[in-house]
Amino acid sequence: MNEPLRVALAGLGTVGGGVVRLIEANADLIARRAGRPIRITAISARNRGKNRGFDATAYAWEDDMVILGERDDVDVVVELVGGADGPALALARTTFEAGKALVTANKAMIAHHGIDLAKRAEAAHVALKFEAAVAGGIPVIKGLKEGAAANHIHRVYGILNGTCNYILSTMEDTGRDFADVLSEAQAKGYAESDPSFDIDGIDAAHKLSILASIAFGTAIDFPGVAVTGIRRVLAADIAQADALGYYIRLIGMADVESATPGDTSADCRLFQRVHPHLVHRDHPLAHVDGATNAVVAEGDFVGRLLFQGAGAGDGPTASAVVADLIDIARGDIGAAFSVPAAELGHATRADSGHRTGKTYLRFTVADRPGTLAEIAAAMRDAGVSIESLIQKGRVEIAGESRALVSLVTHEGPESAIEHALRLLDGSPNLAEPPLVMPILDV
Repeated sequence: MNEPLRVALAGLGTVGGGVVRLIEANADLIARRAGRPIRITAISARNRGKNRGFDATAYAWEDDMVILGERDDVDVVVELVGGADGPALALARTTFEAGKALVTANKAMIAHHGIDLAKRAEAAHVALKFEAAVAGGIPVIKGLKEGAAANHIHRVYGILNGTCNYILSTMEDTGRDFADVLSEAQAKGYAESDPSFDIDGIDAAHKLSILASIAFGTAIDFPGVAVTGIRRVLAADIAQADALGYYIRLIGMADVESATPGDTSADCRLFQRVHPHLVHRDHPLAHVDGATNAVVAEGDFVGRLLFQGAGAGDGPTASAVVADLIDIARGDIGAAFSVPAAELGHATRADSGHRTGKTYLRFTVADRPGTLAEIAAAMRDAGVSIESLIQKGRVEIAGESRALVSLVTHEGPESAIEHALRLLDGSPNLAEPPLVMPILDV
């Protein structure tokens, strides 16, 4: 058998510990499938003395993780520290300068610096791999880069954050409100003590921007993702969606708008949005519950593909990391984003206003005569056709009881919805800005 692939590991938290345990437990299987052994030679973490469930003294230790990239007994560095910048980015750059490959689960770093890192990897003729950065153990990046490589991908979308999906599906099952379920998620370890990165949609936006780049052959444009989280979703919204035949899910969605399919010239427009949606109960994403992730890709020849599974956790994410290491052991370098970084297109950002579809709107209003008439008039004047309207439920805002009015529109341009909301802006009958959720039908 060939010489072993020597690996340095930065970060020994949940995922890092899982990588060590996986490589130790399945060493023979991994060696047979990779064509040679994969061995950890050096490690680094913040706390050297912490009990991590394996013998850390079996590996060389570096207090400064950046030095891992410079060691002579290392072929590949695995970065599991996290953070868009700082030590993680310094380690990545040092690794490529030393002519070594990098495997990372760091979606923030890839979303912000992925193209630069891809260029550095190409210049050094080494691999940059990040399967674990998107959807944990689900091989969606490999699926897009390899399994669907012959297709023009029209659209990629999905449930990209397990914390949000756990909260929404638990609200759905129990009828409890957002704040209560969030507290439970934090107690169970599904949500961080500061959950804003997840519930405000930033984590999903990082992942979506990476998927869009791979799917469409365009440069990553994380700042171009329109992001709305789930903080304002009420139990009443969940109940009303259910009555209408829908479930609420946080969906990341991207597509390229172009006259020519697959065109990534400067004339095409890239649409990227993370937003709560009403998802028809017959859609495959509607029944994705708990902390599960799922991604749908639609290709011109392959049709609709669904990738579903555990989006986080030590085992699934470690599995994705080691799968990348096996590819490198086999000699697979490849382009990080399917094509060389210099060939990635630079699409302009699409305006959502000309997109068409059905929309759910929920208004929190003063319960007095004329309120419904005002909302209906604004919709009429903006050219929005109302399919259904429900006035059910109440909430307390600043000590006052407010009524909830929900409506679903017929299919039409989003620009008309925006026009109607501008007409209602500043109305004394509205206690807060309306909640707007696009509808994803079958």
